[in-house]
Amino acid sequence: MYHKINFFKFKKLIPIALIFLVANQVNAEGLTTSHPVFSQVNETITGVVQDQEGASVEGAKITVVETGETATSDSLGNFSISASMGQTLSISYDGYATQLVKISSTSISVKLQAKKDATSIEEVTLVGYGSQKKSDLTGAVSQLKAENFKEGMNISVDNLMQGKIAGVRIVQSSGEPGAGVNVSIRGIGSIRSGSTPLFVVDGVPLSNDAVSAQSPNVGLGNTSAKNPLNFLNTSDIESITVLKDASAAAIYGARGSNGVVLVTTKRGKKGEPMFTYDTYLGFSSVIKKLDLLTADEYRSAGINKAYDHGGNTDWQDEIYRSAVSSNHSVSFSKSTDTGNYFASISHMDQDGIVLNSGFKRTTARLNAEESFFDNKRLKVKLNLTASDIKETGIPNGGNAGSDGQVIIHALMANPTRSVYDENGNYTNFNMNAHYNPLYLLSVYNDKTNTFRVLGNTEATLRILPGLNYKFNLGIDKTMSERNTTMYPNVTDRTPKGMYVQANLDSYNVLLEHYLTYDFNLNRHNFNVLGGFSYQKFKSTGTYFGLKDIAAQGAVAPELNPGYSGTAFVPGAGYAQENELQSYFGRVNYNFDKKYLLTASLRADGSTRFGKNNKYGYFPSVAVGWTISNENFLKDSQFVNELKLRGSWGQTGNQEVPNKITQASSSLTQAAGYYLYDNLNLINGVSINRTVNPDLKWEVVEQTNIGADFSLFKNKLYGSLEYYHKTTKDPILNIPSTPLSPTSTVWRNVDAKIVNKGFEFSLGSEIIKNENFTWNFDVNGATVNNVVKDLPVSAIYSGEVSGPGLSGVTANIYRNGYEAGSFYMYNYLGVDANGKYIYEDLNGDGKIDQNDRKIFEGAIPNFTFGINSYMKYKKFDFSFSFIGQTGGYLVNNTALDLNINNLASDRNVLKNFYDSGASFTNQPQLSSLYLEKSDFLRLNNVRLGYTFDINQLKFLRSINLYVSAQNLFTITSYTGYDPLVDTNKQVGGNQSLGIDYTTYPSAKTFILGATVKF
Repeated sequence: MYHKINFFKFKKLIPIALIFLVANQVNAEGLTTSHPVFSQVNETITGVVQDQEGASVEGAKITVVETGETATSDSLGNFSISASMGQTLSISYDGYATQLVKISSTSISVKLQAKKDATSIEEVTLVGYGSQKKSDLTGAVSQLKAENFKEGMNISVDNLMQGKIAGVRIVQSSGEPGAGVNVSIRGIGSIRSGSTPLFVVDGVPLSNDAVSAQSPNVGLGNTSAKNPLNFLNTSDIESITVLKDASAAAIYGARGSNGVVLVTTKRGKKGEPMFTYDTYLGFSSVIKKLDLLTADEYRSAGINKAYDHGGNTDWQDEIYRSAVSSNHSVSFSKSTDTGNYFASISHMDQDGIVLNSGFKRTTARLNAEESFFDNKRLKVKLNLTASDIKETGIPNGGNAGSDGQVIIHALMANPTRSVYDENGNYTNFNMNAHYNPLYLLSVYNDKTNTFRVLGNTEATLRILPGLNYKFNLGIDKTMSERNTTMYPNVTDRTPKGMYVQANLDSYNVLLEHYLTYDFNLNRHNFNVLGGFSYQKFKSTGTYFGLKDIAAQGAVAPELNPGYSGTAFVPGAGYAQENELQSYFGRVNYNFDKKYLLTASLRADGSTRFGKNNKYGYFPSVAVGWTISNENFLKDSQFVNELKLRGSWGQTGNQEVPNKITQASSSLTQAAGYYLYDNLNLINGVSINRTVNPDLKWEVVEQTNIGADFSLFKNKLYGSLEYYHKTTKDPILNIPSTPLSPTSTVWRNVDAKIVNKGFEFSLGSEIIKNENFTWNFDVNGATVNNVVKDLPVSAIYSGEVSGPGLSGVTANIYRNGYEAGSFYMYNYLGVDANGKYIYEDLNGDGKIDQNDRKIFEGAIPNFTFGINSYMKYKKFDFSFSFIGQTGGYLVNNTALDLNINNLASDRNVLKNFYDSGASFTNQPQLSSLYLEKSDFLRLNNVRLGYTFDINQLKFLRSINLYVSAQNLFTITSYTGYDPLVDTNKQVGGNQSLGIDYTTYPSAKTFILGATVKF
């Protein structure tokens, strides 16, 4: 031991001796002037550390070689250290070559060389209110960069994540262009408060409320508002970061229970100014057709001869079309020594695969950053985007029943009917609740115009070395107008016509102040964050309507509402306002890059909740151990990087209706009384809602255990996670206690919803040489969901549609079962007479409501994605698969196409006829219509070739590519698409796993080009 200690001391003297011997002659990179090595005066040396592209490097270690004094660069790459002129700084950062810089001035700029491999876990990634090296992360965080999602035609940011991140499930509510998308992270955590994560764009948290006007009911049901994220041009997105566990998301407090998605847009990069033009042309068609009886099969099915109308029509071919889409995007980026700039403008025009549907979007973006004062002491950043969206919809409302959906009319239409009669007019079916779908499309018009501006400005001031103050002011403003017209028609749905204009105006303002302090004490490294946030949300809606309007062909009511008709108000206007005031703090600590600790706390005060619970408190703590930095693994040829981590924390869910804690009353005749002898009824006060000052957030408590690793010289890398997530105090509108003024009351109940499971992400750079690169990764996640301690026997949701099925629901929330499990009769087959046989559960000899059975639910217990990227010389090729197992869907579309249709001049699914069932069977919700939603889909495939244009100095490269989306799907599901979820909620309680005449998905082929100047 004695000899080892002395030898160690001797080794420490070697660099000092060498420097002494070559004093004033050191050729360190960046040296231009010489000074005496051992100046007697110490000064404060400030500097900035950047990578090769000019991006700030956080966490670089700066050491004065002569004295051992150390410092660490902060989130802006800045550092400050005490040293003398002529001494030497050693700058090191994992994955980069250590650099020696001789001190020649009090201000130093260092650019690191030999950028590390992109597969390493040492990259810097975004977290809430800052960034961290991945090696310092203690939470479950996944990041995608632009190169991970460049293939395909994607309208919205949520589509970009599909199949790329373990535990993140993307489900379309409709295949209509611009339609809403359901995003869930680690299962379903609420009964009625939604499961959508919080989206934060360039530091501005967005509201999950609708930002486009919802369709009023003009006789064909209400169609849902469009996707609130479709305003972003996906070509502008630089990265998407998902915060999955409570440790990562707790800094967002009351809105982090469903996870957080951080979206960062592009900025200018170091190098020559870049001008880029992206364009593509797409061709889309319906992903599949349902197997219905053809005209010949229908005639030979034994139908009433009166139902043979002599035609031969495939009605699916009549309403679906080959749709053409185009996109053009132009961007300019530049970076200087003091700032960077990015500007873009784009236009997308996408036709829907159903006639008369489409989506057009024009966007413009400007991102700018500039630095001021000494050594970039003040940095000012601006992010601004504006979008103008025009959408054309079809009558396909989820709550329209069986007679307001154009798609169900096309599927039910008798194939022996013709589209047109002998006079060239649309054939009139002369049936109640069943119409010629082409005629229905011709008399319906639905147009939505939405203009949205999202912008924020950030100012960062370096107060002291390592101490920075940041100010963030953000504004999100939307104006939307929806004009819906049902012209006079020959159906029994609003036959005299109706026009409604719906307007929505929403406003979201954000104000934040926070301080960050980076410092180190020898091997102890700290990052401290503390801040305040205030956000205000306001939305107003107005309606104006006309009934008994002029016939189609006259002046369109949206152009001149006063031309014809009688004015009416289809629904009262509304105005809603709520505020969120928050205080938050976080400490990140690591010792010697081996032992990690993160702790955070956020206090959220919300106007949505009762006066006794205005504030909620959301703590988290996480620890990590970087085993690969231990001496026994430092020189390992097998393990390059290995980190274990664990976390616990609480987040909240405030996605509940506004004002539900307050009493509500109205004047009604039902509560009236006779005050005078003239017997005139005076309206009385009716109580609509019981006050509850104790209402508070739903709380989600989550535990996460994970491991990050890189093996075999980074040939195999990835992460493993186990999570246990419990939703407590769910908010429900449940029966009230006796003597309450209303029958129900909003309350937090003692129930729990538990989600737990495993996640994995594995990747490999299989081949990497001068000519050929091949990256391959897979990800997967399991989830086990169960409801516990519900204080009521059951909660029902998922109203199904169909003749004679009014009020029938498919989903049940009950203790011991998965959220939204299915509740229905158990179908056993058909008897000798073709009658349906159902299980008599209670053995009483009859089939009634008491014989309904609980079946497995919609949540798949395993989801996965497979992604591959190859590059051979100038060729690039990529593909991605997505899939799921263990989930079920109620095929409500098939329920509407039941065997009884053959007795009523309608079409039927071929497999129902082939089963031998009797035409007289009445439709009943049963397991006959419950199908597995397992599938494997080739989600994207892309082949490109890059031309290097050396002859033209102004042109850098051209990349031409072809790609395809939804190319094929392997599934046993008989509907259009197993990855679908129609909103069929009841009383605000979530519905899960119902497919009702959903606008089908499309398969798309794309020709595209990216030109760089």
